[in-house]
Amino acid sequence: MRRTRLLPLLTLSALGAGALPACEEKPESAPTQAAAPVAAPTAAKPPASKPMTPEQLAHFFLPLPPPKDAKPAPEDTEAQVALGRMLYFEPRLSKNHDVSCNTCHGLTTFGVDNKPLSDGHKGQKGSRNSPTVYNAAGHIAQFWDGRAATLEEQAQGPILNPVEMAMPDEKRVVATLSSIPEYTARFREAFPGDKKPVTLANAARAIAAYERKLTTPSRFDKYLAGQHGALTEQEQRGLQLFATTGCTTCHNGPAVGGTSFQKLGLVEDYPGLKDAGRFDATKNEDDRGKFRVPTLLNVDKTGPYLHDGSVQDLPTMVRLMAKHQLARNLTDAEVDDLVAFLKSLTGELPPQELISAPPLPPSTKKTPRPDPT
Repeated sequence: MRRTRLLPLLTLSALGAGALPACEEKPESAPTQAAAPVAAPTAAKPPASKPMTPEQLAHFFLPLPPPKDAKPAPEDTEAQVALGRMLYFEPRLSKNHDVSCNTCHGLTTFGVDNKPLSDGHKGQKGSRNSPTVYNAAGHIAQFWDGRAATLEEQAQGPILNPVEMAMPDEKRVVATLSSIPEYTARFREAFPGDKKPVTLANAARAIAAYERKLTTPSRFDKYLAGQHGALTEQEQRGLQLFATTGCTTCHNGPAVGGTSFQKLGLVEDYPGLKDAGRFDATKNEDDRGKFRVPTLLNVDKTGPYLHDGSVQDLPTMVRLMAKHQLARNLTDAEVDDLVAFLKSLTGELPPQELISAPPLPPSTKKTPRPDPT
């Protein structure tokens, strides 16, 4: 990784509670729709407060201290990362051999497919948008409802999900991988201490090792490192507004989000919200309507927005979140400045040798055939 603030690595709540990685298995439902708030008048502004210094602003985005019970970050090996890259692009991990991790989380398109809802097995769709896989390893949890605590746990979910990759069970996964000699050799190399290295858990472990490499440094990182000319005047105005308006209450830390759960419609009910959010994972009524706050890194490239992909453009998303999360009706100029700042969070994709599809080994006579049922 190319910046210390992203170790251990890391779209909206204050600027969006639901702008994570991977797909969702809930059945399809109609996307939430909300009318964009009308721009506030430009007159009668309160007196401007003293601008925050770059050092004060940078404080919001420093790495947060880990919980006392946090486990140390896994020590990934090159063999695990290489295997994980292959498995990330491997369609034979799906029942019909036509869906891979990259199908919904395209690495050349900033880790998303830019669809409201992704296509899974037999064209099925869930009810939640597929968020970006980039910069996800430092999130407090994975999936919109946070039901997976780690990338390793998350990576297993879509493979066995009947809506997504639809493998019937772990036995089918192991049979598929074990039938291909190159995979059995690579699993032995990646997990040399295991008597039976070809397992679903080890496949997920390798995919997670690969995903920890997927970070996107941006001009904003240069600004935080002291190169204050890295952001334009308008982007710096947007950053000031982002902080003083209260967006950093939820969108903080190295990934500018991903550190907490927040209720969508915190101060004003969000219209048409049917998804129970984190309640699905915890069954705690206090979590109803809460979602994991998404990262805002690359947010200009990762629409459509919200947990259901119902908001198509960033200016509308900014207005809606200011209204429903902060009770603010923004002026056109404020929206323009905030959007300019958010665009500065677009980073550099990793080199092609890391994110392009690698050659995959051929199937054998023992490899289970595609199953479209």
